[in-house]
Amino acid sequence: MSPTQKPVLDVAERLREVVAAAQGRKAVDLRVLHVDEVSDFTEYFLICSGSSGRQVQAIAEAVQDTLRGDGVRPYGVEGFRHGSWVLIDYGEFVVHIFDHEIRSYYGLERLWADGSDVTDSFIQ
Repeated sequence: MSPTQKPVLDVAERLREVVAAAQGRKAVDLRVLHVDEVSDFTEYFLICSGSSGRQVQAIAEAVQDTLRGDGVRPYGVEGFRHGSWVLIDYGEFVVHIFDHEIRSYYGLERLWADGSDVTDSFIQ
């Protein structure tokens, strides 16, 4: 590998970077769910909250900026303009950033309760 070439990160390392970026923007109630056994479209969900629409957007920007620095771009981003629920799809994991009210209403943790909560493996 050349000195300017970045090493390729595995999914867990990328997810740790994303968690750190969300924490850096003061995301709260972070949860990482391993849904590989119950989902055919992704391995992990990162679910977190911001206290306002602007904070939700700031968390989403930090996540994207972090992975963009590694040369990783999302397959899709939904909801950024409204800022109440931003979904960022990276294939191997999906990031859900909510305001508190919308998160409570949709209850993704309940919907995906068959997945394993592996948050402790990713929180630094």
